[in-house]
Amino acid sequence: MKKAAKIIGIILAIAAVLVLSEAFYTVQVKQYAAVRQFGKIVRIEKAPGLKLKIPFVQSVQKISAATNLYDIPKSDVITKDKKSMIADDYVLWEVTDPTKYIQTLNAIDARAQERIEAAVYNATKNVISSLTQDEVIASRGEKLTQMITEESNSDIGQYGVTIISAQIKSLDLPDDNKEAVYERMISERQNIAASYKAEGDSRAQKIRNDTDKQVTVMKAEASKQADVLEAEGESEYMKILQAAYDTKDEADFYNYMRSLDALKSSLKGENKTLMLDKDSELARILYGTGLSAADTPAQ
Repeated sequence: MKKAAKIIGIILAIAAVLVLSEAFYTVQVKQYAAVRQFGKIVRIEKAPGLKLKIPFVQSVQKISAATNLYDIPKSDVITKDKKSMIADDYVLWEVTDPTKYIQTLNAIDARAQERIEAAVYNATKNVISSLTQDEVIASRGEKLTQMITEESNSDIGQYGVTIISAQIKSLDLPDDNKEAVYERMISERQNIAASYKAEGDSRAQKIRNDTDKQVTVMKAEASKQADVLEAEGESEYMKILQAAYDTKDEADFYNYMRSLDALKSSLKGENKTLMLDKDSELARILYGTGLSAADTPAQ
């Protein structure tokens, strides 16, 4: 009996371990867990950690929630102006609806990549065909990526996946017309550069003209102000003279001094000959009959 009980205990322990191992499962970071019951999806676990299910009744299917990189083969596209180009894309994508992903693609990544490749090719073809070659070249980068990504997602959402970014690695020209296009692009850029230079020269000349005009106006105003100040100075000087020589004696003395100054100026140099009227002030000074000392104001 004891031996039988021991065997039964071992069997029960093993059964308990099996039940517990079937009852618990773990969800990793960047992972989904689809819980099925009799083949039907009853819930989706998205948060990482230890989870519980009904043993032997429910099963778990795990799906990656990480971002995937898929390099799409090169494809020929035609622009709006009928120019051929070669597009080389790559895609960043991830599963965002595990239920749709399982139901439509059975959670097989290879099938998802087939749908993604078709969606991105169609989107790239449609976007490029709506633009001229010059517009395509001007839109390369974030703008073109956004346009292709948005159109790709409109086709791929039904499969439970989302394209995060559909990037064009390269957008080349066929070898037969590459050189002609490059030459045309260089010519256009040179024309644009020349236009910018001409505009810059025009603005610089306008600035110089405005500056010269301002300088001329400032000089005229300064000259006008100087004339005003000079006139005011002359007026003030005359007022001072008038105040200083407001009597007859002082006025005569002033005239006498001015005559002396004139005489000095006339006699500068050698061999000077003066012809004077005998009644002139200078003649009177030379003959000593000018303003007498008695008439001179006190110094």
